[in-house]
Amino acid sequence: MPFIRTVLGDVDVAEMGLCYSHEHVIIEEGYVTEKNELFLLNDVDKISRELQDFYDHGGRTMVDTMPAGAGRNALKLAEISRRTKVHLIAPTGLHLAIYYPANHWQFHYSEEQLAQLFIDDIQLGIDTFDYSGPLVKRTRHKAGMVKLATEGGNFTTHQEKIFRAVVATHLETGAPILTHSKGAHNAIEQVALFEKLGADLSHVVISHVDKEKDLAFHRELLQTGVRVEYDSAFRWGSEQRNNTYELLKVLLPEFSGQITMGMDAAKHSYWKSYGGSPGLDFLLTSFKEDLVKMELGRYYDHIFIKNPASLYSFCSNIPPGKT
Repeated sequence: MPFIRTVLGDVDVAEMGLCYSHEHVIIEEGYVTEKNELFLLNDVDKISRELQDFYDHGGRTMVDTMPAGAGRNALKLAEISRRTKVHLIAPTGLHLAIYYPANHWQFHYSEEQLAQLFIDDIQLGIDTFDYSGPLVKRTRHKAGMVKLATEGGNFTTHQEKIFRAVVATHLETGAPILTHSKGAHNAIEQVALFEKLGADLSHVVISHVDKEKDLAFHRELLQTGVRVEYDSAFRWGSEQRNNTYELLKVLLPEFSGQITMGMDAAKHSYWKSYGGSPGLDFLLTSFKEDLVKMELGRYYDHIFIKNPASLYSFCSNIPPGKT
């Protein structure tokens, strides 16, 4: 049975419903929020109100993308999911190095140690303390995908170590892979390394790539078979050309099975429940109307239902019992 792994347990992929493929549901106070206080997202009541609105507009699943040691809180994710009935996929893996102090444990762990930590998050449960101290107390809430991030330029030795650990986790557990690509930089290089390491590209998604305007770049990336995630639809200013829309006009008819979308609304200033805008219902309201106006409405289910279901389900070619 194809399934997704949520914080409240495994769910038949047929029950996944409409999915936002890259969100930030919880970011606890810590090193990340010290860099930018707008990243603070830890009020369960406010977050629940926003996700209840998402649910009421037809949303059913969100993929949270704040991984290990970067403000993750599995207990809060589980509470929000119970309150709102929204399926939440929690991440393991690691974010950009800038979101961790220079002496963070990841820089001292071996490839094998990192992989085992990620595997344990998926198979045993996420640590209550998110690996912030000497004690580990695992919850029953498991991660459902593994993340890594690059920021342009050549991959560092440390980043290559994380790639190997992430792919080892993927091959051992069947968990899907999500990446952060800063402004789409390194997207094609990420795919090349994933291929070299043996990852199943149909279960790999490269995020934020609609920041790149070059259509030839997008065709080259999509022709590899990897999935992509667009999340800038609401970010282009009123006086700017909406690059996300321009890409969708051309690429959806050609690559309808590979494009997913989210909002990547990591700043609480985007959330209505925090007094911001446009709110997490944007893709269910304004964007949906715009897609119809562009005569692309027939692809809405591909973007938000069919493609995420295929992408975020666990790989079926792994040995029994590995999950």
